[in-house]
Amino acid sequence: MSKVLLALTSVALMGLSGCAHTQTSQPASSPAAPAAATVPAQPAISAEAQTALNAAQAAVKDAKAKNALWTTAESALKAAEEAAAKGDSATVLKQAKLASDHAQKGLAQLNYPMLKVGD
Repeated sequence: MSKVLLALTSVALMGLSGCAHTQTSQPASSPAAPAAATVPAQPAISAEAQTALNAAQAAVKDAKAKNALWTTAESALKAAEEAAAKGDSATVLKQAKLASDHAQKGLAQLNYPMLKVGD
């Protein structure tokens, strides 16, 4: 029984690997697409937005390393990076400043005294 199961599994895997090979290979008759056409141009953002994004990434990285990262800072950084990919400088500035601010507040929160409940 186990030999039959092993044989069927082997045949199925060989069949699937053959299908995967035929889908990924290009036909010889079609010309290869130029490399530049396959990589879409990324929209540029302003220098100010790029600086704010870099600062936000550094602040979030620092806060994360010290276990002081707020989820709102992480979400704002993600939104800023997505806006940068779309070339939206205004949104990058807004979200990067929010991410930096929340990361700094998370780091400042480490200096707060520990709250003791009861004695």
